[in-house]
Amino acid sequence: MAFGQSAGPPATGKQIRELLELLEAAGHSDFRDARGPMGFTQRQAGGKFTRNEAEEFIQQLESEIYGDGPPPGSHAPGSKHVPQLPPPSAPKSEPQAKTKGTPPKKRAASGIALDRVPVEDLAAELQRRGWVVLEP
Repeated sequence: MAFGQSAGPPATGKQIRELLELLEAAGHSDFRDARGPMGFTQRQAGGKFTRNEAEEFIQQLESEIYGDGPPPGSHAPGSKHVPQLPPPSAPKSEPQAKTKGTPPKKRAASGIALDRVPVEDLAAELQRRGWVVLEP
């Protein structure tokens, strides 16, 4: 195998899209963001996968998000618990009627209700992603 060449046929567009959707559901913005936690190589962080690699990562993420695997965001056995994300097909909350004088609360694009997640878990997730967390 020559330098920079992958060992097998390239992943299909459908596999790449599915893998990216699962990575986003696990809390990553793209392949580069998931490089460290998922163990991607430089080639994979650029979105280049073989069919077998893509299938393995898809199965790993599906078991973590929907199955009994480690919680999303950890990608490692035995890590601290992070709240499970709802499946992508979960219904979104109903829009609330506007009341005079108070602006409506803004929600994350993913639709996760962060006000129900313990502060310690949020702080741990931010620290895992490289943020510095201080008490007010």
